[in-house]
Amino acid sequence: MLRLFDTLTSQKQELQTREPRKVGIYVCGPTVYDFSHLGHARVYVVFDTVVRYLRFRGYEVTYTRNFTDVDDKIIRRAAEGDRDPVELAAEFITAFTEDMARLNVAPADVEPKVSDHVPEIVDAIERIERAGLAYEREGTVYFAVRRQPNYGKLSKRNLDDLRCGARVEVDSHKDDPLDFALWKAVKPGEPHWPSPWGEGRPGWHIECSAMSTKYLGTEFDIHGGGMDLIFPHHENEIAQSEAAYGAGFARYWMHNGFVNLNAEKMAKSTGNFFSLRELFKHAEPEAIRLFLLSVHYRHPINFNVDSEGEEGVRFPDLVEAAHRLDYFYETLCKLDTVVGPMKEPGDGEVVGELDPAWGCFQEAMDDDFNTAAALAPVSELYKLANRLLEDPKAAPKKIRKRSLWRVRQLLREIGAVLGLWQESPLAYLARVQETMACCMGVDPAWVQEQIAARTAARQNKDFAAADAIRDVLAAKGIELMDSPQATRWRFM
Repeated sequence: MLRLFDTLTSQKQELQTREPRKVGIYVCGPTVYDFSHLGHARVYVVFDTVVRYLRFRGYEVTYTRNFTDVDDKIIRRAAEGDRDPVELAAEFITAFTEDMARLNVAPADVEPKVSDHVPEIVDAIERIERAGLAYEREGTVYFAVRRQPNYGKLSKRNLDDLRCGARVEVDSHKDDPLDFALWKAVKPGEPHWPSPWGEGRPGWHIECSAMSTKYLGTEFDIHGGGMDLIFPHHENEIAQSEAAYGAGFARYWMHNGFVNLNAEKMAKSTGNFFSLRELFKHAEPEAIRLFLLSVHYRHPINFNVDSEGEEGVRFPDLVEAAHRLDYFYETLCKLDTVVGPMKEPGDGEVVGELDPAWGCFQEAMDDDFNTAAALAPVSELYKLANRLLEDPKAAPKKIRKRSLWRVRQLLREIGAVLGLWQESPLAYLARVQETMACCMGVDPAWVQEQIAARTAARQNKDFAAADAIRDVLAAKGIELMDSPQATRWRFM
């Protein structure tokens, strides 16, 4: 039974979809005015993993994730650089797509942009007007919050306790400070479209109601996003969607926790953040993904940064994740070397730890997509693999053979769910060593030349020359590992 925590009811619930074995999921995408940071990465790694696991469990998933390419922040950033807002947004959509690909975040099935859905947004606003929950002032249309009796049910807030402040737009034209703009009257230099209220552009919240309804229907299954969106964005989405379409909205609400930087909330507004492109210079993108999955998605995750010392800024959490990742890939490389030539062994007895580990992985993922708990049995599978690889007597020959085959298959399946270790182990390890070599002033091409010369010496049975080359490399801290497929190298 797959259960997820629903923010609306504040409890775990069994996933019961609108249509059997089908899931419609909508996740609020980025506002594209700058490069993505670690907080963005957490949202989209989390929901990429959710979608992967739902598909693994046999669900047919329609995953929709939007791009907000019309917004105040984009307009301000474009004005600062004397840029066209549409062109600026398009550039950062491309950058976002590139960054997510490096994190192995797959594209969503549908990736709508606000600028392409203005007619649907206008239609939704007209519906809200007809329902009596919107009013117009000088070309701007506002949602009348106090006319919606159940407003605040997601964030558990009382209207009388709310105060105009952060993330609540102040405007003297409003009947109430909590009312929010559905449509904004045109201003000089801003992108604009025709509407029944005059030229203008959509407000922030209405876009998600219109686009989710178009692609998933009026009552879809899961709505996701960061915890910071619960109020006012998702609260407003519920209010305006129920007003526009006279029906419920999302069945379940999922929200991931914050990323804290040295125990303080990471926020672009305060400059307390690191862009992904900065972090990619210091760590493998896959190590970042592993780090983000190491904590349950609903919990805050602390990202430690050490800026002291001669080495400059260091990221100890990413260093630790990279070491784990190297261990995983080293094990997979050894497994490929041993298991690769084997014929499929068929069914039969395997070592006792195998099936319980697989069951524990699925149990953890079924319990609100708990990747942190799921990684524990994964680590046990890697330990088991190394024990079987290093000790031929760890199990009877046939059982050992079947176990090695099975553990490799399980790790492939689990990796596909978590979006980890999908690269060729040889390619990954070679790239990591080349990066380290450059940092240590060693030319990777020179290392490969030495390996080629040693291979030639061994083929000519000149073992003294081969040993001499090994000694030269060892003096630089380089260890060679021979296998039937190739000779690999790494720093000791």
